[in-house]
Amino acid sequence: MRLHVGSLGLILALSLASPAFADVPCGGNFSSFVNQMKQSALQQGHSKAAVDQFFAYARQDPAVIKADRAQGVFQKNFIDFSRALISQNRMQNGAANAAKYKSVFDRIERDYGVSRGVLLAFWALETDFGQVQGNFNTLNALMTLSHDCRRPELFQPQVFAALTLFEHGDFDPVTTQGAWAGEIGMVQMLPKDILENGVDGDGDGHVRLKTSAPDALMSGAKMLRHLGWRAHEPWLQEIVVPANLDWSKTGLNHKMTVNQWAKLGVKARSGSLGNGNLQASVLLPMGRNGPAFLAYPNFEVYFEWNKSFVYVTTAAYFATRLEGAPVYSVGNPDAGLAGAQMKQLQQKLANMGYDVGGIDGILGEKTREAVQNVQEKLGLPADAWPTPALLSKL
Repeated sequence: MRLHVGSLGLILALSLASPAFADVPCGGNFSSFVNQMKQSALQQGHSKAAVDQFFAYARQDPAVIKADRAQGVFQKNFIDFSRALISQNRMQNGAANAAKYKSVFDRIERDYGVSRGVLLAFWALETDFGQVQGNFNTLNALMTLSHDCRRPELFQPQVFAALTLFEHGDFDPVTTQGAWAGEIGMVQMLPKDILENGVDGDGDGHVRLKTSAPDALMSGAKMLRHLGWRAHEPWLQEIVVPANLDWSKTGLNHKMTVNQWAKLGVKARSGSLGNGNLQASVLLPMGRNGPAFLAYPNFEVYFEWNKSFVYVTTAAYFATRLEGAPVYSVGNPDAGLAGAQMKQLQQKLANMGYDVGGIDGILGEKTREAVQNVQEKLGLPADAWPTPALLSKL
């Protein structure tokens, strides 16, 4: 099952996109656009023979635009979303792959400091351990999104990176397939990120992310370090919070040291809390009466992989499960808002001057921050969980 809001490298690519490589005007006639992309490639120093061969079969794919506009699955709440994605089959396959590639994960933890559960979780959620890597022609996907005027500055550099991979013998413009947004392989990396972070994990002289698990896993680990992963540190941990906690201090926009949280009564549900000097946030994905987690600095790196709050929290929690953590305590969360109600709330908050990140019915981090601020002003428990009661008060 492919779920995309910006998988490995997509968000980073946006920050790295160079204006010089994204200077082809978007929109208009597609054939003219292809010709302009070819001219830009020549200006960047690519050979005419390579450019002609690479772009010869480039086509526009309407299915890519349709996929880009439809991501309603992220409207699910954390409990529903995580239960849908973390199956017993994925747990079993995770354990099997952890054993099968033990030596690879040992190298990864030694060289990059990334825990095996983190990569196993992404491998599972992105492609079901390589089984579902996407059947979109990668060049056509990238060209379609480069032509589309929503995010051309992100995707045009990816086309030229794919051209470089083609020149290296590691990309076939006709046969290379992947996700609708142009990611390739078992952990779904964009061409520019493959160039910058690709690792030949199996020693065959090539970076083959579609067919080589060692290549894919080591490349993913290097990418995470590039994104800011802190070696050998935790990322997420389930906790028990006291009923009298100051809820306005919770959320990713509020941080204290682990020792400070402990003094306020926060406890690990199993095992012990992390290093007392680490900065951390109390994360309540479904409010004060639902599951509770302590989010460490590495949790922030997840948002460089994917911008969806519910996806990131699920992926991070799944990583802990693959390393032996128990199933989270569901608790008894207050009823939340359905999609239409969430849009109504977002519109009300936007009208009040809050930046909610779009009226999309998705409870993302910006909407959460706005909700928490309003809850505090209204004298409600400021746990960032929007309820029908809050909607009616607004």
